Amino acid sequence: MALHDAPPLFAVLLSGGTGTRFWPASRRQRPKQYLNIVGESSMLAQTRARLEGIVPTERVLVVTTRAQVDEVRAALPDLGEANILVEPVGRNTAACIALAAAEIRRRAPHSVQIVLPADHVIRPREAFQRSLRAAISAASAPQALYVFGVHPSFAATSYGWIKAGPASAIIDGIAVHSVERFVEKPAAERARSFLEQGGHYWNSGMFVWNSAAIEHALATHLPQVWSALDRPLAQSELEQLYPSLPDVSLDVGVLERAGNVRMLPIDYFWSDVGSWDALATVHACDAVGNVSTGGVRVLASDAQGCIVHGERDSLVALLGVDDLVVVHSGSVTLVCRKERAQDVRLLVERLEREAREFL
Repeated sequence: MALHDAPPLFAVLLSGGTGTRFWPASRRQRPKQYLNIVGESSMLAQTRARLEGIVPTERVLVVTTRAQVDEVRAALPDLGEANILVEPVGRNTAACIALAAAEIRRRAPHSVQIVLPADHVIRPREAFQRSLRAAISAASAPQALYVFGVHPSFAATSYGWIKAGPASAIIDGIAVHSVERFVEKPAAERARSFLEQGGHYWNSGMFVWNSAAIEHALATHLPQVWSALDRPLAQSELEQLYPSLPDVSLDVGVLERAGNVRMLPIDYFWSDVGSWDALATVHACDAVGNVSTGGVRVLASDAQGCIVHGERDSLVALLGVDDLVVVHSGSVTLVCRKERAQDVRLLVERLEREAREFL
C-alpha cells in the first residue's frame, strides 16, 4: 500500500524519563531529553523534527510526567495542550504506550502509530525516514507489530537483543524479518555469543504498528493495563488507578510474549546516548580526542580523551588529565573517569538519601 493511501499516522514520543546517568545537567525538572546535549536544540525537539513531512503536528502526542510539562511546552511550542499526555506516576513503557493508544483510538480508531523515545540520536534523517516509511507501509495491515533492530558493534549488556528469523518481505529494499526471540539485557558472556553468532540485533525501542494490532496485543498480554485505560477517564480517575498498573516495559510485557512481531534492520547511525561517555560517539572530537558540549569553552593542556559539558560562556580548564568526564551545571560539578560514567546513577541513588535538593 502506498504511504498516501495508508491509514492516518500518529506519532507517540516517550518523554517522561529521568535521565539519571546525565546528572548533574539532567535533573528531575529538566531531564536529558530537554537538554541541548547533541546539537543546538533539545533531544525532544530533534526527535519531533525527524518526523517532519511524515506526521503533522496535530497528530504528535508526547507522554510525559507532570513535572516535565513545561519543558515539553518549551521544546515544542506548536504542540497543542491536548497532545501532551501526563502520567500521574511513572509505570514504564507499557502503561504510557497504552495511555497513548487509548487516546489515539478515541481520535482515529483505524490508524497507524509510530512510537519513539525522545532522547535518541539518529543520522541521517533521510535514511531514518526511509525505514520508517517501510514500516508504516507494512503496518497499514493490522497483522503484526514492527520493531527496528540495530546492527550491534559490541557485546552490549545495557540493551535488549533481538534474534532475527528469516526475511518475510522486502519493502523499498528493506528486509522485514520474523522475530524468534527477545532477550532483555543479557549477561556479558551471552551478549558476546550473540555478537559472534550474528543474526542478533539491539532492540532500538522504536516501534510502528496498526492501532488494532497494539490494542489486541495489550488486551491479550497485559489485560490489566488495557482494560484500565481503554475508556474515557477524567484526570482524577487516572490519578487514582494509574499507580496500581504494573511497572513493566512493553518489551517484557508484550513483545516477548507475542508471536506476531517483525523486525526491520536499520543501516544508519543510532545511539540512545545512555551516559556521558556516549557523547564521544555522537560528537566530533578535537585533535587529541576531547569533546565539549553545551557551549562550554575548554582550555586543555596536556589533556586528552576527555568529555566536558557546561553552559555557554563558562570555561573548564584541563591540565595533565586523560579520559575524564567533567560536567559543570549550576552549583554542581561532576568529575569521573569515562569508564565509570554508567555509575553516575549510583551517585543519584545516594543523593536521593542524602541531598535531594541537588536532584
